Amino acid sequence: MTVSADTRTVFCASAGFESARQLDPIPAGHPSGRLHGHGFLAKVRCALPAGWARFQGGEVDRLKVELQACVGALDHRLLNDQLTHPSDENLARWVQGRLGCPGRVDVGIQSSARRGADVDAAGRAHLWRRYAFQSAHQLPHVPLGHKCGKMHGHGFEVVVRAAAIDPAGRSGLGHDDLDAIWAPIHFELNYGCLNDLPGLQNPTSELLASWLWARIAPQLPGLSTITVYETGSCGAVFDGERHRIWKEMTLDGALQLKHAPDGNGLRRLHGHTYTLRLHLSAPLDEWLGWAVDFGDVKAAFDPIFQRLDHQPLHKIADLADCDTGSIANWVFEKARQRLPQLDRVDLDETPGCGAIVSSSDAALSGAL
Repeated sequence: MTVSADTRTVFCASAGFESARQLDPIPAGHPSGRLHGHGFLAKVRCALPAGWARFQGGEVDRLKVELQACVGALDHRLLNDQLTHPSDENLARWVQGRLGCPGRVDVGIQSSARRGADVDAAGRAHLWRRYAFQSAHQLPHVPLGHKCGKMHGHGFEVVVRAAAIDPAGRSGLGHDDLDAIWAPIHFELNYGCLNDLPGLQNPTSELLASWLWARIAPQLPGLSTITVYETGSCGAVFDGERHRIWKEMTLDGALQLKHAPDGNGLRRLHGHTYTLRLHLSAPLDEWLGWAVDFGDVKAAFDPIFQRLDHQPLHKIADLADCDTGSIANWVFEKARQRLPQLDRVDLDETPGCGAIVSSSDAALSGAL
């Protein structure tokens, strides 16, 4: 796998497990105090050293196996038998402490599609909640003929992520606190027109994220990121200082790994439907209110996309191998020539399992 000197590569895996739990101490009468269950999803992100996998290109496959073995001890069990207080963040710490992977290890636990927690390698924990609302908007400053200049609407989603005050998860911030802060904001946004709200006359995803930050941060000192999903395939993140956007797409490719040993399934010709996400960071255009137009990102990337989609990836001449890490690095190198604002590429070969190439640790901020 060829890696540029100014980039870093981390590998990702996810694994599900079904478990019951009872949370205590919590307010009397809270439903989480009763015995209940979830379909949990554990996610891990690791900066793995060279040679950790049995062969170059086998990092994602081995990481999946390691994570599945780790959470297997929790599957179809009562979590209280393993942890005194099995909150999402404490489960993430439990997995982090038992996962036998070298290098930086970040772990996330998702207890439903709309809530979870993650713990970074330094032990800092964050909680997150995902909210949805239905709103109309139009962008008044776009060029004539741009589709976003017409009044239209989206099923928006927002992820609010904040530092957990108590690393043990026994007190301080909880998901209910995030819900209480969000409730009056939801009332303003849902079934309304964003342009009618004071301060949102130009409601781009980036400016909506800033607007939400200004409303939430005074009530939530540990607020770390606001993520706005304008659609399922594009959105913006704001951390109080920087705006970043992403554009997501899927591509279908055939491949075989050149370094996989004989007899290994990855050596055989096979295929994936990949999920590719391009992240870009840039100062906002003062008039347009965005970092980069999502449509411009798609148009600039299309020649690279055409080289990958519905193609035999192992026959691309300048691609050293077609494991996920190598492809992600190749995409980063090619796309940055056309999109200089690019600072991160995510490539998943299956949901939650793949590689991330970034230009800095800052580009890795946000929930797993």
